[in-house]
Amino acid sequence: MKKEITIKIKSHFDNKIAKGYPLIEKEMLVDTSKLNQEGTVVKLVDSKQRFIAKGYYGRQNKGFGWVLSKKENEAIDGLFFKKKIQNAINNRLHFYQDPTTTAFRIFNGEGDGIGGLTIDYFDGYYLIQWYSEGIYAFKEEVLEAIKDIDYKGIYQKKRFASKGQYIEEDDFVTGERPDFPLIVKENGVNFAIYLNDGAMVGVFLDQREVRKTIRDHYAEGKNVLNTFSYTGAFSVFAAVGRAAKTTSVDLANRSLSKTIEQFSLNGIDYEAQDIIVEDVFKYFKYAVKKELTFDLVILDPPSFARSKKHTFSAEKDYKDLLKEAINITEKNGVIVASTNCSKFNMKKFKGFIETAFKETSGKYKILEEYSLPEDFKTIQQFKQGDYLKVVFIKKIK
Repeated sequence: MKKEITIKIKSHFDNKIAKGYPLIEKEMLVDTSKLNQEGTVVKLVDSKQRFIAKGYYGRQNKGFGWVLSKKENEAIDGLFFKKKIQNAINNRLHFYQDPTTTAFRIFNGEGDGIGGLTIDYFDGYYLIQWYSEGIYAFKEEVLEAIKDIDYKGIYQKKRFASKGQYIEEDDFVTGERPDFPLIVKENGVNFAIYLNDGAMVGVFLDQREVRKTIRDHYAEGKNVLNTFSYTGAFSVFAAVGRAAKTTSVDLANRSLSKTIEQFSLNGIDYEAQDIIVEDVFKYFKYAVKKELTFDLVILDPPSFARSKKHTFSAEKDYKDLLKEAINITEKNGVIVASTNCSKFNMKKFKGFIETAFKETSGKYKILEEYSLPEDFKTIQQFKQGDYLKVVFIKKIK
């Protein structure tokens, strides 16, 4: 059993926690001096020592820990984790039964009842991601819960900070080691996955529905620009959807070989595509200078990025990024504007879009919108958890 301590919550936060807000924030706590060891179970009480909730202490960029239970006598033990994980899997059984998609999320943090923990499935292999030392203290309980399920192997990524640096390491846990790349399918398209190569495994699973939409409804015959392209997943789906040509741009040197690999896995001639290792902002200037335009432009930048000449923050700079994209999008072309920044909501994101078109004297129409797919379960009480915002925008003028 983990050590348990009692912590008082400031009076004006009582109701927030009671109504289901899952994040334990520093400013909520009357006294943090007893929080010395991450992984400690914390019993949250009001000023009259009445029970509010039970959670764990674990620091990550979002807060000091997560609420786990509203039941005072519920033990935070192996059985607790087993029930939570099994319930999450039961809610996703239809994913396991789809042979065209063999990669998806089976546990999504606070959405499934345990903040700071995610588990993804890759064709029989499970990848656990720990976002604080606090949740990592429950490693054995989580592993035992997964070991009750059929699996080929288990990997983990420790994503919590150590001396200011994220630990992005391969950590094989148990089972059999696959030959990498591990080939998985997403809506019938192949992806190469590396569970042993740092924090990024090869594809972001939260964009599954967006990629399918691009392939099925927007790509055919189009000249497509995919910026911040990572391993070229959007480009591959566009090419499978019979795009006339794709151009993938990313600053990372390895994006070239990774994108070539993904194209080749799907029988696509990568030499017929453009794969460019370049700062996206520099490429925009090049495209304007060369009078290059595109029918479909995909903008999916990280929330924060830094290159030698540019620092990009989605919260501050997305509007200007969008203006760059508008300038090289054909009339009646489409921009797929996407962000995973949790610091603003869809309403504010649409405000960026409106301002960007206004400042470029353009007109637009929103065609469709996407947020997280169903396997990335979220809860209404924690809107920050529903971080993904994607808008398909038609440039009318």
